[in-house]
This record gives sequence, C-alpha cells and structure tokens, in this order.
Amino acid sequence: MAISSAALDGDEETPMSDINTTPLVDVMLVLLIIFLIAVPVVLETVPVKLPGVAFEATVTKPENVNLSVKGDDAGNCEVYWNTTKMESADDLLDRAVEKLTDEIEKLGGVDNLTPENMPEAHIRGDINTPYKCIGATIFTMQRAGFARVGFISEPPPGTAVTRL
Repeated sequence: MAISSAALDGDEETPMSDINTTPLVDVMLVLLIIFLIAVPVVLETVPVKLPGVAFEATVTKPENVNLSVKGDDAGNCEVYWNTTKMESADDLLDRAVEKLTDEIEKLGGVDNLTPENMPEAHIRGDINTPYKCIGATIFTMQRAGFARVGFISEPPPGTAVTRL
C-alpha cells in the first residue's frame, strides 16, 4: 500500500491525513440494497381491503338508540341509554327489545321494515373503556334484534368530513 504525500511550501513533504471513504460508501450501498430486497420477503401480511371513508357523517334519525359506555376503576361497566343508566345487561336487552317492537308496530309490521327505516344503535365508548364493556353492549343490542350497531367517534380537529 502506498502513502500519498503532499508538498507544503516547496520541498518538505508530509503525509496526507484524509480518509478514503469510497470503500465505506460502497459497502453501505450494498448493505442497503440487500436490506431493501430482504425486508418485503420477511414481512407477512394478510391482504385486506380497507374502507375508503375517512369520516362518515352520522345521519341522526329519531328512532335511533344512543348508548354511552364507560368503565370504572374497578372494571365494572356502565351503559347509559341517552342519559338513563342501565342497571344490568338484562335491563338493556329488555329496553332494546321494547324499542324495536314499538318501532315495528309504528311501521305497520315486519313486512314494512326496510334497511332504511330500521332503527340503529349508536355507541359512544369512552377511550378508557375496557373492550369487554363495549363488546357486551354490541352483543346485547344484536341479541335484541338491532341489525346495525355503529360507533360514534370524534374526528381529529381540523379534518374535513369527506367520502373517498
């Protein structure tokens, strides 16, 4: 290996102290290419088509049921029908069946029931609510006969409501 020297002020020669970074860059580029090729092979995902709706505006109908679900520090679930607290899952089930029965009678029977006039259950879940509370509420409403159970969320500030 040769050492290159540079002349300073004429006759005196001193060795150069610069590092040749070209081999280091070459090795890094080769490693980068290897990782770019290897990473997609390692990642395994299930192909899923996600919905294209960022936020969909809720259509409020008078026959819809508004539920609020929250949990306390002891792990107990609290479900509110509008502002009325439900004491148990059986109370929620009874009230939901009664509401659905009344709506079917108003429409003139099951034959007049369509997806457009079917009442929906809208659930507002507190961010700190355990999943078992929300899951049990969904199950109870579906058991009562509500075919459409949805979640009400608060979009981040400054976002527009659009359909994609």
